[in-house]
Amino acid sequence: MRDYIRKRVVDVSLYIIKTNATVRQAATVFGVSKSTIHKDVTERLPRINPELATQVKQVLEHNKAERHIRGGEATKRKYIRARKVS
Repeated sequence: MRDYIRKRVVDVSLYIIKTNATVRQAATVFGVSKSTIHKDVTERLPRINPELATQVKQVLEHNKAERHIRGGEATKRKYIRARKVS
């Protein structure tokens, strides 16, 4: 694995743990695709640092469990904005 990829994997992982970021948020911050972030933390990270991988997995599982709530809030904001415009 190239050094810049290894560094990105660790940097992304630390960012996710520190900020409880979603894969989408991390992808935006690091300027890569969601697929790249997902591959970094699910496939590459366990080979680099298994302990860090466990911590990241916990954050991602928490985010996954709450995603339906965030989606509902986003829809609510959308309709509130639409109502204000009309």
